[in-house]
Amino acid sequence: MTHPIRALEDQDEPALLRDQFRQLLRYRSLLACGVVVGLLGAGWLALSGEDTYTSTGEVSVRSATSDPFAAGASADKGINIGSERQTAVSDAVGTIAVGSLAKSGDAVDVGALLSGLQVTNPPNTLVLRFSYTGRTPEEARARAQALAEAYLEIRRERTENSIDNMADGYRAQLKPLTEQRDRLAEQETGTVGNDVTSARANLIVSISELSQKISELRALDTTPGYLNKKPVAPETPSGAGLPLLLGLGGVVGLALGLLLSWVRLVFDPAVRSTRELVRSLGAPLLGTLPRERAAAGTLLAIGRGGSRLAEEYRAVAFRLAYDPSFTERRRLLVTAPRGDNHMATAAAANLAAAFAEMGRDVLLVEADLRAPTLAGTLGAAGRGRPSWAAERDERTWPSDSRTNVDVPGSGAFTLVAGRRTDNVPRALTSAPVGRILAEGGRPGAVVIVLAPPVLSYADAVALIDRVEGVVVVCDPREVHRSDLERIREIIGAAGGSVLGTLLHPGYGRVERRARRKAAKGRGRGRSEPPQGQDGAEAEGIDRADGAAHTGDPTETLGLRTLDSGNGHGGSDHSSTAGHR
Repeated sequence: MTHPIRALEDQDEPALLRDQFRQLLRYRSLLACGVVVGLLGAGWLALSGEDTYTSTGEVSVRSATSDPFAAGASADKGINIGSERQTAVSDAVGTIAVGSLAKSGDAVDVGALLSGLQVTNPPNTLVLRFSYTGRTPEEARARAQALAEAYLEIRRERTENSIDNMADGYRAQLKPLTEQRDRLAEQETGTVGNDVTSARANLIVSISELSQKISELRALDTTPGYLNKKPVAPETPSGAGLPLLLGLGGVVGLALGLLLSWVRLVFDPAVRSTRELVRSLGAPLLGTLPRERAAAGTLLAIGRGGSRLAEEYRAVAFRLAYDPSFTERRRLLVTAPRGDNHMATAAAANLAAAFAEMGRDVLLVEADLRAPTLAGTLGAAGRGRPSWAAERDERTWPSDSRTNVDVPGSGAFTLVAGRRTDNVPRALTSAPVGRILAEGGRPGAVVIVLAPPVLSYADAVALIDRVEGVVVVCDPREVHRSDLERIREIIGAAGGSVLGTLLHPGYGRVERRARRKAAKGRGRGRSEPPQGQDGAEAEGIDRADGAAHTGDPTETLGLRTLDSGNGHGGSDHSSTAGHR
């Protein structure tokens, strides 16, 4: 327990990832909401959307060639398949397809027609795949075929136009050559016949070459491509079915839930893990209390056979007993960060019982003078002036609040029950309280002080200079990191040290509702205190009566007043370990 808190190292990354995943799983409601939203969205898409049908046709693109069977002829000569794909989805193809569909009675504009078209190119091929999605199978088939044929037609027209343009260019070059050849033929004479004949022969050769090119262009095969796969009417609707959509919706919803959980985790001020709790408080984790249904309505787990909660309290007590910081003074202050102090009360009482089992002379002091509950919870408290009370002490706390608590099968410990006091700080810093806390210096004695939440009241701070060791009892799901850091600073500044923290599972919604209902019922059923009896005494008797009629013998434990009513005689110590 005295070892320094080890910082997280690089080799702890797998553990950090596991911790972060566990932290995300804390927000199960957000995860469930994300999955539900995803499933609902997928179901809505599957049930509310109209059925659509997709028909597919495949077109093999080829270039114009003079001899497709010649050796070395390449079908992809001059073909850019990316450009051809853009041509297939152009308005020019759509306009031709609209005209073709209008003849069969399908009136549609170019934009609406092209909105359902998807043209893809399988890798390493000269094939264009025309996929059209329509509302009916026949509509999808007819429009896919019309678009594929329109693409072939426009490609044929463009090829033929290119050939005609090239042929016209050759003819434009051929016309002046022909005219010049005719003039030379008229000028040819016997004296200059050799020169004219030579020039005329050159012109004839040029004319022959141009005529041959025109003939080759006219002989080209202008087939733009082939419809390898004709579109057919689909038999089933396209798209994902209901099972697939639900699966995808569940995955997307889970991802959404994880995202929401992560955002919630980032902005959550509560402690995310025990590692972060230990780092923020600067003290080790003493133990984690299990949840027991049998413990509902009872304060003491020590004394119940087969109780995991009792074994955890015993383990914490043994760990404290061998801690050098605790054994030096044997005084322990038990408190909570803020809010309900019930779990700190249970921890203090059970630790006292555990130390009593170990043969220690245990004194449990309830320093919660604003809402004391121990006397009413453990049983009816007797009255009497102990021998350590000075004659000048009036019958005020703690002079007449010392009683013995018997733990069945485990021994007993001394309880100084709290009482409602007008001036709490003066009562906690009074000389009688100092004499009580000084009993921890006796050999074999242990003093446990139950204080109110340290961040709600300054009562615990007022006792730290005399009770140096502090145990913080908290629920990790409710305590904030800033609260733990502030507790460490407050206790350190007051001269104390945090021996460790004890985690409890807290209350569920049903338990919290039952506790609030029980508290309201006690408030309505409590009558005015009788004359001569203050409110705290009436409250203690009222709670004791309520505990005595539950029928559970472990709820009401026997308390014995140490001293007689006259305030003289009796032992000055609270040990009952020898009277088990």
